[in-house]
Amino acid sequence: MKKISILLSLLLFTGILFAQQPVMTFEKTTHDFEKIKEQNGVATVKFSFTNKGDAPLVINRVHASCGCTTPTWTKEPILPGKKGHITAAYNPKNRPGKFVKTISVFSNAGSSATTLTIKGEVIPQPAVLKQ
Repeated sequence: MKKISILLSLLLFTGILFAQQPVMTFEKTTHDFEKIKEQNGVATVKFSFTNKGDAPLVINRVHASCGCTTPTWTKEPILPGKKGHITAAYNPKNRPGKFVKTISVFSNAGSSATTLTIKGEVIPQPAVLKQ
C-alpha cells in the first residue's frame, strides 16, 4: 500500500510539472511604419509581450526574413506575469517602395514560432543633380 501511495504521489507531481507552461502574449504583432524616408536611416519598433503562463519563458532564437531587418530581444528568462520585448530595426537604405518583413520568435511557449510583421513604404532619397 505504501508503494502505491508513493507511486501515485510521483505521478501527480510529474503531471503538475508538465502542466506548467509559459504563455507569450504580445500587445501587437504587426507594426506599420507607414512612410519612412530613406535618408532618415534605420527605423525601429519594439514589440512588447507578457508571460501569462505559470512557468518562466525563454526565447531560444529570433529570425528575420531578410538581412535588412535586425532583431534584438530579452535574453534572460521572463518570469510569469513579467514583460519582455523584441525590437526590430529595419534599414531602408537602397530599398525604395513598399515592404513587408517578418520576424519569427522561437521560445519554450509552444512548438510553433510566433510571427511578427513590419511593413511600410520607403520614400527614396532625392537624386543629387550634377552641375
